Amino acid sequence: MTTSSWSGLLVISCMLLMSWAAAAVDMSPVRFDAAYMPLFGGDNLVPSPDARTVLLKLDRFTGSGFVSKSAYHHGFFSASIKLPHDYTAGVVVAFYLSNGDVFPGQHDELDFELLGNRRGHAWHVQTNMYGNGSTGRGREERYLLPFDPTAAPHSYAIAWTPAAVIFYIDAIPIRELVRCSSGDYPAKPMSVYATIWDGSAWATDGGRHKVDYAYAPFTAVFSDLVVTGGTDDDHCAAMGLMTSEVAVMTPAKRGSMRRFRSRHLTYSACYDTVRYNGTGVVFPECDESEQDNFHAWGESKRVINSRSSSSATYATGSGVRID
Repeated sequence: MTTSSWSGLLVISCMLLMSWAAAAVDMSPVRFDAAYMPLFGGDNLVPSPDARTVLLKLDRFTGSGFVSKSAYHHGFFSASIKLPHDYTAGVVVAFYLSNGDVFPGQHDELDFELLGNRRGHAWHVQTNMYGNGSTGRGREERYLLPFDPTAAPHSYAIAWTPAAVIFYIDAIPIRELVRCSSGDYPAKPMSVYATIWDGSAWATDGGRHKVDYAYAPFTAVFSDLVVTGGTDDDHCAAMGLMTSEVAVMTPAKRGSMRRFRSRHLTYSACYDTVRYNGTGVVFPECDESEQDNFHAWGESKRVINSRSSSSATYATGSGVRID
């Protein structure tokens, strides 16, 4: 049988399964040791006795992290994360997909990066996407969180299908990246990573505030690990995922996404004309009608930075966020 014939049969088989695949997609959490393995950090990575929770620690000697045992063609990947409290400037907690170890120079990546701050100032979360090594065209967005992420775990999830990527926080879609013909879309198998590390060079106010190890160890708690995706042994999973609830943007979900972004988006590469120096870099997800709401360097005009506040304000009804 030729390769094309086999591919055709595979597509037909997957399509026959599509009618029930959405219901069959398993979104239940897995044990850490069932899907993941330690990446680095030695004793700074601490699984719970039941392997349902993992502590990642950063101290003056090392950070820590774990990685999935398999690489996935597409899928839904989620973790509940409780972030370290008190002074956390320079600390980065990341939950992301990447294949940089397999395709150096041509790697794909989908990121959640949670960025620590000084005492009394809010954590930020950043999302990003690279496709085929497009690191020179970073598509970062940053948001203030509408809750205190150090008080309780909150869910961060990535739905990645052949058609689009959707980022979720607590089941609310915050960003959608639709595949286009530019080539900057992740299309190769990726592994799932979780890490905590020292991002003093850039993470807080562009590197103005560094990690202070007097407050170490910094501990992030990961739980409710969901890994659902297509591997070399499950080629139909990606097609099944496309019909599942997490991959379909209904009008109601799109409205929720617009509300979140209008209230919490603080930076978008879409509107950063300073960074791209008038080179005409335009991303397909950018909405020109929003451009007047942003400064030339991509920061939202709606955000008020209050350096004198004694505690972080994570949500206000007006849409104004105080950092």
